[in-house]
Amino acid sequence: MSRNKILLFFGSLAVLTVLALIFLPASNPMEPAGLANYKPNEPPLLFGIPLDFILFAVTLVGVALFHHHTLQVALTGLATIALYKILFIGFKFGPGFTGFIGHLGHEWVILSNLLCLLMGFALLSDHFEKSHLPELLPKYLSSGWPGAFALLVMIFILSSFLDNIAAAIIGGTVAAIVFNKRVHIGYLAAIVAASNAGGSGSVVGDTTTTMMWIAGVNPVQVFPAYVAAGVALFVFGIPASIQQFRYQPLIPATSVHDKVDGVRLAIVFFILALAIVANVLANVVFVGLADHWPVLGIAVWVALLLSAPLRQPNWGLMPETFKGSIFLLSLVMCASLMPVEKLPPASWQSAFTLGFVSSVFDNIPLTALAISQGGYDWGMLAYCVGFGGSMIWFGSSAGVAISNIFPEAKSVGAWVKNGWHIALAYVVGFAVMMLTVGWNAVPK
Repeated sequence: MSRNKILLFFGSLAVLTVLALIFLPASNPMEPAGLANYKPNEPPLLFGIPLDFILFAVTLVGVALFHHHTLQVALTGLATIALYKILFIGFKFGPGFTGFIGHLGHEWVILSNLLCLLMGFALLSDHFEKSHLPELLPKYLSSGWPGAFALLVMIFILSSFLDNIAAAIIGGTVAAIVFNKRVHIGYLAAIVAASNAGGSGSVVGDTTTTMMWIAGVNPVQVFPAYVAAGVALFVFGIPASIQQFRYQPLIPATSVHDKVDGVRLAIVFFILALAIVANVLANVVFVGLADHWPVLGIAVWVALLLSAPLRQPNWGLMPETFKGSIFLLSLVMCASLMPVEKLPPASWQSAFTLGFVSSVFDNIPLTALAISQGGYDWGMLAYCVGFGGSMIWFGSSAGVAISNIFPEAKSVGAWVKNGWHIALAYVVGFAVMMLTVGWNAVPK
């Protein structure tokens, strides 16, 4: 990555911010009026689009282009957008820095919950990997393309209770073993798609659905995503498995471990169970508690610490996980600063479009925007933003993780050409869901 390109990105953000001062209507100055009735300034428009969204789009483009500098790009984008809002627009909590502090006070529960869950689930995934269950999976795969398809089904199931990144990494590791390190790019795309599809209907299976859960969406409302995801699995899974069989047939693997570590497996389910129980109590018994405290995140870490004497978590994962979490939180914070009232109304058309948008932009901030806007069918949105990112390798965290294991996947052309079945599966799955379940929007 050349230094000039990085400077060009940072320079473009600075130029757009300066344009805000030029286009800001002089008749609507910042006024420290009564905060109870405070109304932020109308954002200036460039080509009919609020400048907030343009700054956000430039940040997401920078994330997509500068893969080795994503944290720096995200933090720069956040700082630029925050400064622009502080100096020129204001917040619904008040003008200037005071309004920004009020905004942080409003968002801190969601952000801290997400931070705790992202870091806690990294340790949970490591417990699952060390249970030796993933190493035993290849023993149950049949020969021929059905064996390759069975592996995709396993990844789909794993992702329903593990983070989709962990499910993709486990699937990629198993694929490298059983296919003698010769994995077709179309099948790599299918591994990512299976992990994203499997997590789309579960509030613990994907960061996007976890965000919905944190925001108060009932897990039952997300579950219908499996109608579309299940159909999509067959649409992309069978062609991808045939591609892989023709490229490299399956070689049965023999694991060095014959026994599953039941304690680690029990820890995984204990962590998930405690999170679910805490969520139910916070919403049924102690109503309103989840609005003021990061209940889910605290529950996950209480479970991790209680189970630590039985099996020590891999604390060495924390520095890198923290870095990745801060990157995602920066994008979520950027999304929270957007004027979502300027977006088109929530509809099945906008949800369908978000699926394609998430293939080029990170689906985390897109989901944050949708949650802030409200009025969506959460199951349909979960499928769209979760599975849609599979169409291009950098459209989801699972795709980025797989491309780090298989560098040949970092070709957009090869991914789209060989993974043609992913886009087809997305459209077919969406159509089936619309015809069977329909659009069931939840009022904001």
